[in-house]
Amino acid sequence: MAKTGGAEGDARARTSEAARGFLRDAEEKARRLQAMEPYFIDLSLRENPFGSRVGQTLADKLAILPKLRAFGFRNILLGTLDYAMPDELEVDDDFMMYLRDNGIDTTGGFAFTDIGIASPDGTFTPSTSQLKMQAYCVPNTLHEIYLSREGMAGLYDLPTLLRSLPPTIQWLHQNVRGDGGGPPRILINIVDGCDAFSEDPETACEVMALLAEQPIEGVSIEDDRGTYMPFQVGAYVAAARSMLPAPLKLLVHMHAGGGFENASLIEALLQGADGVWGGLPKRAAIIGHASLGELIANLMRIGNTYVQSTYQVDQLLPLATSLQVLDEAGPVPDDLPILGANAYRLTLDFFRQKSTRFMDLVPEAIGGQYGYRVCPLASDPTVLAGRLAEVTGQPPATFPVNVLQQMVRLMRRDLRAGQRIVYDEPPQLLELYQRAGGVLSPR
Repeated sequence: MAKTGGAEGDARARTSEAARGFLRDAEEKARRLQAMEPYFIDLSLRENPFGSRVGQTLADKLAILPKLRAFGFRNILLGTLDYAMPDELEVDDDFMMYLRDNGIDTTGGFAFTDIGIASPDGTFTPSTSQLKMQAYCVPNTLHEIYLSREGMAGLYDLPTLLRSLPPTIQWLHQNVRGDGGGPPRILINIVDGCDAFSEDPETACEVMALLAEQPIEGVSIEDDRGTYMPFQVGAYVAAARSMLPAPLKLLVHMHAGGGFENASLIEALLQGADGVWGGLPKRAAIIGHASLGELIANLMRIGNTYVQSTYQVDQLLPLATSLQVLDEAGPVPDDLPILGANAYRLTLDFFRQKSTRFMDLVPEAIGGQYGYRVCPLASDPTVLAGRLAEVTGQPPATFPVNVLQQMVRLMRRDLRAGQRIVYDEPPQLLELYQRAGGVLSPR
């Protein structure tokens, strides 16, 4: 028996050591996220209005830009110059021309552009977007290319792309003045980067090797439909990172599609990405994206001190909310994580986040505050008192505990009797309070 017990003890020890190994791995990843200084390019002037119901006028953009700078963003996309119908100007064109004509500082400003084309005989023709960037005096660019077969269709083939990239980059260096009069910062954005690595990794790595030899700031890859899972995104980022040695930057941009976007960002950062570009609110081209607002909040959650010292995080929630309300001409969806109205409306006091508990993020840290939402099955006396305080303006402590407990009982009895009542609405809440024996004081 002792011998068997010894074998079982050894097995338990081995299992315990394996478990500790997994936990140490998680702790190491947390430490890396805590220590990193992510490179951000804010796209609140383009990404968010692109998929919104209304968009932004020139006056809107002029009002938003100083708010983004005051929040702490050093790199800001001023607009996009590479979309179809370049002869039909957009508000982005007006905005960049206004900044130029009025001598407004554009340091750290970026524009989306696309590549020019080099013919087989070596003749190079810059794209319309490059010429606009030069004319508008925008100092830096997210310079877009496509690598998948479907992405390149109708634009160029692979030999043309490989032939055109170096002279495109050279043209930008020769014709665009960067920040402070220096060279432009060029980030080559592979719009279909995840598709490219999935479809033809050899070609994707060939292009990465070519870009590693160019005078650029770095490379960006997108999941432009939000369909790749985090482990896939992480693998593509790790592959790209292996081809792009420091100091070249590697950025990512993730759209919402399958619901993976924020997890994919974290995985990308852990696999070697230096940063992210995106808007501060959630709204984006499709149904949302992994926004900078969400990422900053999640890095705060894990204890990253850089974002807390670099950005005005106590203004994160009101700023992101105000921008999305402007773009949509409507409210932020209530159930949006982190930035939605219900993200911090408690349904049960058990769910309250605490500043003393690791991985919790109290609403006050990002400029919000707790509210209360009554749900018949979930809500306890603390939530009922909080919601009553919101409705009546009286302190929560003025509502007797025995009455609050009776309210819980009555909600259960009503449901058992087949009554479906929205107690969160003030009239129904006050009626429930009185049914439970509560007496309403004059407001």
